Amino acid sequence: MMGFLATIANTVLCSHGGKAEPTAPNPRVRLGGKPIVTQPPPYLIAGCPHLTEGGSPLPCVSALWPTGALRLRSMGQALLLDGDRGVSVPNGVAVSILPGQTRVRGR
Repeated sequence: MMGFLATIANTVLCSHGGKAEPTAPNPRVRLGGKPIVTQPPPYLIAGCPHLTEGGSPLPCVSALWPTGALRLRSMGQALLLDGDRGVSVPNGVAVSILPGQTRVRGR
């Protein structure tokens, strides 16, 4: 899949609207002064308003990315692209990287 490289400036949301932040941005590569993000480290999700059918809170806590860029790596780790889909823990719903920088594309 072709997309723009994701950085810490990209907005990342779970399907319920909780905002996710990377736990370990890659310090070696920067785009527009912002570090890029790679696939293996998880994201932490804050502000997820999800409730169970019984009304108990069950927010998304973290997000994992099953795949990253196929051809781009930094420090041996695949880079993330805007449009990549992650999976939230513990709910298993989609987590999306919204578009950000538009200068560098990857596959």
